[in-house]
Amino acid sequence: MTRTRSHPKPLETESSLDTRARLIDAAGEEFAEHGFAKATVRDICARAGANIAAVNYHFRDKETLYLETLRHAHRYSITHYPHDGGLHADAPASDRLRAFVRAFLAKMLDAKRPRWHGRLISREMTEPTPAFSLLLEEGVRPQFGALCAIVRELAPSIKDVQIEAGAASVIGQALHYHHCNLMMKRLYAERKDGFPFDLEFLTDHITEFSLSAFEGLERKVRMNDARQSHRRQNKQRVRESKGRNR
Repeated sequence: MTRTRSHPKPLETESSLDTRARLIDAAGEEFAEHGFAKATVRDICARAGANIAAVNYHFRDKETLYLETLRHAHRYSITHYPHDGGLHADAPASDRLRAFVRAFLAKMLDAKRPRWHGRLISREMTEPTPAFSLLLEEGVRPQFGALCAIVRELAPSIKDVQIEAGAASVIGQALHYHHCNLMMKRLYAERKDGFPFDLEFLTDHITEFSLSAFEGLERKVRMNDARQSHRRQNKQRVRESKGRNR
């Protein structure tokens, strides 16, 4: 039997890597602005200053380019805004909640983050493509699971559906200050100091508000459990009393 030698793909040169990076940035802008269906490879290449053959060389086709563009935005977020904030897994749950909130807000409020990152991900969520599963499994599910674990530690007695709803509420608060940024500034335009769109202020506010909510939910469940236990004990005492009097 004769063996055939496999020829490894040649290492990409610095120029080639630069072209790939420019294609991803250009694709991000085009996909975020027009959506996957309406964005064209021709417009992406024109924006990137590359020829159309470059897409085929680096990504094979438009679909793969779109997937890699989403992945790029996701990896950027993981690198620059890790949801654990660098804390150890055994850090207090309240500290881990604050780290999560801060990272989530920083990702949306950081002026240095390319604007197309958030716009592309938002468009994928509202106009899903076959890449939606990638976004869900590699991006959303792990982070949401981490937040649910924090909430479960803060309020261990509440039901799973309340834990998930509580985690969604934390995220919803942060999203409000991103999507309603302009509206909030207009609402507070008459205030001399305006609205404090400060990362630390918003982090502290959402964290403290959420902690109070989880403490209240946990306290409510425990009080209800205590009342039910008290009723059961009273019923048991009544039955035992009736038994003795017979």
